[in-house]
Amino acid sequence: MAGMPPATVEVSAAVVHALLRDQRPDLARLPLVRVANGWDNATFRLGDDLAVRLPRRDEAVPLILHEQLYLPGIASRSQVPVPVPVHAGRPTSDFPLPWSVVRWVPGTAAVDAGPADRAAAADGLAAFLKALHAPADAGVPVNPVRGVPLPDRDAVVLERLRDRERYPQAADLRAVWEQACAAPAWGGPAIMLHGDLHPANILLAADGSLAGVIDFGDVGAGDPAVDLAVGWLMFDAGTRQRFIGAFGSPAGSSVVGDTWRDTWARARGWALVLSTAMLSNSDDNARMFSVGEFGILQVLAG
Repeated sequence: MAGMPPATVEVSAAVVHALLRDQRPDLARLPLVRVANGWDNATFRLGDDLAVRLPRRDEAVPLILHEQLYLPGIASRSQVPVPVPVHAGRPTSDFPLPWSVVRWVPGTAAVDAGPADRAAAADGLAAFLKALHAPADAGVPVNPVRGVPLPDRDAVVLERLRDRERYPQAADLRAVWEQACAAPAWGGPAIMLHGDLHPANILLAADGSLAGVIDFGDVGAGDPAVDLAVGWLMFDAGTRQRFIGAFGSPAGSSVVGDTWRDTWARARGWALVLSTAMLSNSDDNARMFSVGEFGILQVLAG
């Protein structure tokens, strides 16, 4: 069984209460409920309007710090809510890692909605990405596995596709991968990226429109194609074309002609990278497994 990485530090409600009593006693009496336990972070809802986000393993520490540093600027450009930090927590003897109190972003995770129910979010998600994808400032980190040249991920993708039981369509997927890797690399400036944009990190309003975007731990700079892969992870073929159109056209985009087509070719490749990552490592997480399954089907659909 291939599951998510094990925790290296204890993240419990008791630990969170102790941290709040020590550093934010004004918040310590608010109700606290665990709402997520992801690969990198645990999240607790704090009262109605806040959440506490804590790394569950040492490798996630830079992710928390990057969120604290870059989310305020992203929030100033975003048309939808994002979980802006309101407190940068200090390590203690109870919890020896940095942590955050952030704004709670209400909504229903798109992973819990069917493809038809996600369609209304296409225009809003395109607008969010257009606002996010500004040239990155100097010093914004490059995530070594997100937004880098697509061939850098060749070895890991081909290794995953050797699992014929998990990927009976491996030959077709390898053909898609080769085509994506053959597209010219991103030649523009390093772009500000979410880095982990998929249906579990996208929130919907009651009418299906985009309500918010969460989990910016992989925020960084690089090729915008990694974020545009959400077109395959989130939408079926018809809605994907609407999303692509809403994001922009060669006439109205900063990337034009062949560069535009190359970006979407790489985006399909990134959708394969992310889908196989979820499908190969989420036997203990049905929601993430479903994202990977859906993404593989959409990558094959074109």
